[in-house]
Amino acid sequence: MEIFNSMTRKKEPFIPITEGKVGIYACGPTVYNYFHIGNARPFIIFDVLRRYLEHRGYEVTFVQNFTDIDDKMIARAREEGTTVQEVAERFIAEYQIDASALGIRPATIHPRATEHIPQIIAMIGKLIDKGLAYVSGGDVYFRVKAYPSYGCLCGQCLDDLESGARVSVDELKEDPLDFALWKAHKPGEPAWDSPWGPGRPGWHIECSAMSTTYLGDHFDIHCGGKDLLFPHHENEIAQSSGATGQPYVNYWMHNGFINIDNEKMSKSKGNFFTVRDIAKEYDLQAVRMFMLSAHYRSPVNFSREMIQQAQSSLERLSIAKDQLAFLMASAQDRKPNEMEEAFMAYCEEVRAHFYAAMDDDLNTADALSALFDLAREIHKLPLNGVSTKALICARETFSAMAGVLGLLNRQEEELSPQVRAMMEERARARKDRNWKRSDELRDAIKALGYILEDTPAGQKVRKGL
Repeated sequence: MEIFNSMTRKKEPFIPITEGKVGIYACGPTVYNYFHIGNARPFIIFDVLRRYLEHRGYEVTFVQNFTDIDDKMIARAREEGTTVQEVAERFIAEYQIDASALGIRPATIHPRATEHIPQIIAMIGKLIDKGLAYVSGGDVYFRVKAYPSYGCLCGQCLDDLESGARVSVDELKEDPLDFALWKAHKPGEPAWDSPWGPGRPGWHIECSAMSTTYLGDHFDIHCGGKDLLFPHHENEIAQSSGATGQPYVNYWMHNGFINIDNEKMSKSKGNFFTVRDIAKEYDLQAVRMFMLSAHYRSPVNFSREMIQQAQSSLERLSIAKDQLAFLMASAQDRKPNEMEEAFMAYCEEVRAHFYAAMDDDLNTADALSALFDLAREIHKLPLNGVSTKALICARETFSAMAGVLGLLNRQEEELSPQVRAMMEERARARKDRNWKRSDELRDAIKALGYILEDTPAGQKVRKGL
């Protein structure tokens, strides 16, 4: 597998630090609100990365944090007349609802910043001892110019960063580029005791402390949105390597931006959508399909038309999955014939195509095309009498690829006794050529959320999306 490394700005063969094991840290949400459609892209993409590495046999430790203390959370708590902790608990629960609907699996570990204050304080202490940080008025700042490699991720030298810096003048700082590791307590804000006085951590240091706590001082992959590359991830590198003396991360992965109807998403433009907003109109599996239909590093344009197209694409895959289940009902336990042997060989070719796409820097768009190719061929199979072995081969290949992409993975529902009884009555009505009653029953079944098809092998029913 090759990964485009944001640090080197080129594709590199993926070689884990420990054979057979992979450590991944993905920046998670700041839990002061429902997460928006732009957040959904990295959550989905790096969920697929994890799924694929696990599918290929790696033991993956996937860490995704919750930022549960920052300025936005304090402001939200003040607006609501509640505590920051209560805001965090509520929106972590809401995150889990939306993430589940998007097919995003829970991380191996979901650390919270407020539960790692001792680790944060310890890391800041190391930076102070090494002269890489200093105390000023109860705040603690990272001394950027004392870390010569600063700018290595964004590809800019210190002089360029300084000349282009849009940093407010702060008399507590030695230099405009310096950034806060610890913020002195202000009235009405949560605070923790520290050697420098009561206060709370800065945003950047939280991820450094949490990632190294669970993945070690040096781990495999760190990922997030392109907007985090600078300054957040640049600051993480400086803090982490500065404190430990070790390389921080081997591979940096960043996904591209999302525009809304060809414009940058902005509350002022009225085109700001949370995932919860989208869920009122569309199946969130269609949002996942949309996110996977372009390469993760490319910018994408989100629109209702695009989601509708994704919904139609998802429907095609769902129909193919149901077709396999329908064919299995009349499968024959015999040796595959020549046509079926060729079909089984084709399944292996499709799987190889899928792996080649995923190994090429997680090219989900090309991987999806392999899945659609197999779906098309499934519909060419005879409607009854296909060998069990050929159908199992198709089902395993289809399920493996869809599973890696996190598609069509909802629990299958058993048909209710009501729907089964209506189908049996409809079969009798058709046998008696009572077409009026047959149509009435079809409409009644559709009203219950099921789509009925008549085939030479009998009635075929599937749950509508």
